[in-house]
This record gives sequence, structure tokens and C-alpha cells, in this order.
Amino acid sequence: MSLRIKFAAALLFAAHGPAWGGPVSNAGACGGPASAVRIYVNVERVRSATGLIAVTVYGDNPRKFLAKRGALYVVRVPARASRTTVCVHLPAPGVYGLGIYHDADGDHGFDRTGIGFPAEAYGFSNNPAVIFGLPSFSSVRLNVPRTNMWTTVRLKYP
Repeated sequence: MSLRIKFAAALLFAAHGPAWGGPVSNAGACGGPASAVRIYVNVERVRSATGLIAVTVYGDNPRKFLAKRGALYVVRVPARASRTTVCVHLPAPGVYGLGIYHDADGDHGFDRTGIGFPAEAYGFSNNPAVIFGLPSFSSVRLNVPRTNMWTTVRLKYP
């Protein structure tokens, strides 16, 4: 993974807006501000059941994607090895971008190495390639026209 990608991935999870960290189980409760629209996110390649899976929700604004305080909110649930399902309330039907990371130590932050590389697993909606840089909003944009949709994100480990 290139230095630019690692640094940019680290910025992704330093850029969240207000965090929603209320009690959420993997058994059907949804996180985020309550609404009539929700999406279920299957997070795959979770290596351990330690810590939390964090789903960062970005609205349909490319300028705010990965920007400091650009996220709408973050939903966190206990990690489950192999696959963790996260139910997320969305404000309304529309277009969103999702950034996910495995907060293995449960400290509510995306850990980085001393030189800024990611120290925890991460992924994005639509699973775009992140070989030569961070994905653009257009590559992660996820159309959610109705409630109860499902999507899958595969984690990438450093």
C-alpha cells in the first residue's frame, strides 16, 4: 500500500462528524438518529471479535467526503469475527458514502502508526480499489432509494 493511500485512509477516520455511540447490538437495533430509512451493512473479513466496527456516514456532497467534520455521524457496534452486520438509520432515501473501520481496541478512534499509516482495518461502500490513493466520492456513492436495503463492505488490513 502506498504512503499516500495509507496517509489518506488515516485521514478518513479522523474526519468524522458527530459520533453516535449509543448502545447497539448486532441483533437488529439500528444506530444513528432514528428515521424511517435504514440500511444493513455486512462488514466482511473481520479478523477478530475484539473492539468495535465503526460505520461513518457521508451525505451526497463530494466536498465533504473525507473532509474534517464532513461526516453526518458514526455508528459503532461490537465486532464479530468473520462478518459483522450493522443496521444504520439514514436521514432519508438518497445517495450516501460509507467509510468503515475495525476499531480493534475500542477507543472510538482510527489508530495510526507513528508515521500516519493505518493501524486498523478499513473499507468503503462499493469496495473501490485503493491501490494508488483514496477513492473518490463517485466510486463510493451508494444509492439508497428505499429502506431495508443491504450492502457488503470488505475490510482491508494494513
